[in-house]
Amino acid sequence: MTMISEPDVPAIELGEREKAPGRPSRARTIGVVAAGAVLVTVVNVTAAIYLYRGVNDLKTVEARLEQLGQFEQRIGARIDTVNNGFQSRFETLDRELQANFGRISGNLAKLEQGQPVAASEPAPSAPEPATFDNTTVADASSAEESGADYPGYAPHLFKRKVAPPGPNPAYQRIQQPDGKVYYKKIN
Repeated sequence: MTMISEPDVPAIELGEREKAPGRPSRARTIGVVAAGAVLVTVVNVTAAIYLYRGVNDLKTVEARLEQLGQFEQRIGARIDTVNNGFQSRFETLDRELQANFGRISGNLAKLEQGQPVAASEPAPSAPEPATFDNTTVADASSAEESGADYPGYAPHLFKRKVAPPGPNPAYQRIQQPDGKVYYKKIN
């Protein structure tokens, strides 16, 4: 191979390299890459923290919803017990009414035939009206208010109770076929 050399041109030394214009140095490139890696790491750590908190909040909400389902079952069982009690009371009252209506029908039939009706016992659930001798309406109302013991005075058997507030109308109860219960907020 033939080499052409010009004696006037200085020789290039391979030890020194000059920077090309517009090209960044290696140290600067490494610094930018390291800063990007730190930024991505900080974003990932922050996202992991928020994800961990969100998972913990979700577990807390699920536990409270399970407790709500158990509470709902306990309330349902108590309501069923109360309903059974009322049902048995209504059945007892119905039997008593049917028996009283039967006696009344029998007495009416005897009266229509002209037969004297035997003195029957008054119904055990129907108390006779109280008699107040020489009392006025004002005396009777003041006795009722004061609770005085007049002969035949009976206190009110049923007192009006204040109904408890209903369920919160801001939520709708949704029960799915698999038995899970969800509550949806209504706007």
